Amino acid sequence: MNFTFGIITHDNKYIREMVDSIYRQNIPIFEIIIIGGSELDIYKDANITHIPFDETIKPMWITKKKNLITEHAKYENIVYLHDYIILLDDWYKGFLKYGDDFKICMTKMLTFDDQRYRDWHIGWSPIINTTNEYLIPYDMTHLSKYMYISGAYWVAKKEIMEMYPLNEDLCWGQGEDAEWSNRYRIDNDYSINKHSTVKLLKYNIIVFREATNAIIEKLKKIK
Repeated sequence: MNFTFGIITHDNKYIREMVDSIYRQNIPIFEIIIIGGSELDIYKDANITHIPFDETIKPMWITKKKNLITEHAKYENIVYLHDYIILLDDWYKGFLKYGDDFKICMTKMLTFDDQRYRDWHIGWSPIINTTNEYLIPYDMTHLSKYMYISGAYWVAKKEIMEMYPLNEDLCWGQGEDAEWSNRYRIDNDYSINKHSTVKLLKYNIIVFREATNAIIEKLKKIK
C-alpha cells in the first residue's frame, strides 16, 4: 500500500516528531506533503514536499490546506493530519493487516496520556435521543449515518476526497469536519481499522465519553 501523508501546520512545533514517526513505519513507497509553516532542513528530503501557505488570506483556513493536500497527493491513500499527531509503530503493519478496502477510514486514536480520543464515535441518534457524543466499540460498524469523522486525522481515498472536498467557506472551529461528514455519510459508510493507532502530542480536551453498556445495547437495535 502506498500512502500520501498530508500535514497542515503553521508553527512547525511537532513536525520533526511527526516525520520521524512516519519514517519508522518503513513504508516502501510514500510521500509527505506539509502545508504551511516555515522551511526546515528536513524538507530537502526527496519524500517531502513543503507548500508555503499565506495565513493572512483567511484565519485558520484549514479546509483550504486539506484540499491542497488532496490536489497534490500522488497516491490513492491519503492520511490527513493536524500538526500534533504521530503514528505509533503499529500503524503501517496494521494497515497491511486491515487492507485497502475502504473509502474513509478511521483508526484508533490516543491522547498524549494514552486515553482513548475521538476515533470511533456517534452523536445524536433516534434510539438514545441525546445530543451527547459517545465513543463506541470498534466492532460496531452499522452506525455511519449517525457518526462523523474528527477533522484532526483520518485516512481516505484520493478519488473520494475529490468527490467530497472540504467546504472552504468554513474555517477551524466552525464545524467544518461535521459539515463534511454529514455530506459524505448520506450515501457512504465509514470504516474502522482497529489494528493501527495514532497518538496526540499535546493536551486536547476529551469531550466524548465511552458509551455505557446500556447505551451500547440501545445502539445495537438501530437498523
